Amino acid sequence: MRALIYQGPGRKAFREAPDPEITDDGDVIVRVDAVTICGTDLHILKGDVPVAPGRILGHEAVGTVDEVGEGVRRLRPGDRVLVSSISGCGTCRFCRDGRYGQCLGGGWILGHTIDGTQADYVRVPFADTSTYRVPDGFSDEEILMLADLLPTGYEVGVLAGGVRPGDVVAVVGAGPIGLSAITSAQLYSPSHIVAIDNSDARLEAAKQFGADVAIRQDPLAVIKDLTGGLGADVALSIPGEAGGGPACFELAVRLARPGGRIATVGVHGEAATLHLEEQWTRDITITTGLVDTSSIPTLMRLIMTGQIDAKRFITHHFGLDEFDEAYDVFARAASGALKVVLSRSKE
Repeated sequence: MRALIYQGPGRKAFREAPDPEITDDGDVIVRVDAVTICGTDLHILKGDVPVAPGRILGHEAVGTVDEVGEGVRRLRPGDRVLVSSISGCGTCRFCRDGRYGQCLGGGWILGHTIDGTQADYVRVPFADTSTYRVPDGFSDEEILMLADLLPTGYEVGVLAGGVRPGDVVAVVGAGPIGLSAITSAQLYSPSHIVAIDNSDARLEAAKQFGADVAIRQDPLAVIKDLTGGLGADVALSIPGEAGGGPACFELAVRLARPGGRIATVGVHGEAATLHLEEQWTRDITITTGLVDTSSIPTLMRLIMTGQIDAKRFITHHFGLDEFDEAYDVFARAASGALKVVLSRSKE
């Protein structure tokens, strides 16, 4: 089969690779019909996230079940499925708490510690608890946004940040994850959503996705003006999308009011400073986290009822043999790319 293979920091190759094989009774082999590139894949190539050379990248896919292990109960060949970015065994302590991202045997393993989805075929472990049937009448591309993007903005951003009706929400970083957070924050009726970014194109996208304020300069002054000097109720720090992880996090902390909540979403590739000498009296709450994808069923219902339009995240389309072009477009902020999708239908 063809696969996108990591070869060390800054190096990747699209080439022939061995077909995956079932190695556990709970595995399935999925033919990949549509796949996307995540900002985390760029962090891997940058060297921020350790991955062994030779690993097939990717952790999001929609595809067709090709082969099932003897222990699989929910799936059969021919089923159309969403492959979650997180693999959950379903039985360990963390899975029983719905914290699949911390699963003792799984978690984020696809494209990280085992071969991933940027290939013609992928082995999916714990398939009964790590895949979701694609509803009839919905395209591969829109359901693909549920593998990682939409759950991450919702769970690690909005839910962890505790967005409530009437809140002022500051989103520092208006790339795909920031737009996902803006989309799902609206479900909780905040009074203002403020998008902060250095890219005019992303700020324009943020307004289209639901931010009522989109700024690149003087965010502290703007937030103070909106809140009568208090600060944001919730500040979401999205370091991979704001042009500098430490500065992004430190700004989010400064934007939050006393008693406010700061949720940091995504990969931090370098150390950030928490100024406790300034913050220790302010009763703030800071959360971090890896997505659990436990919200996929909820978000899928919202897509099916038209309350979330997942297709609007997709800006570029490629064939499954065009990984080099797709990575180049996705990595260039000037391209205007939000999410790129590679699919068999485009070959």
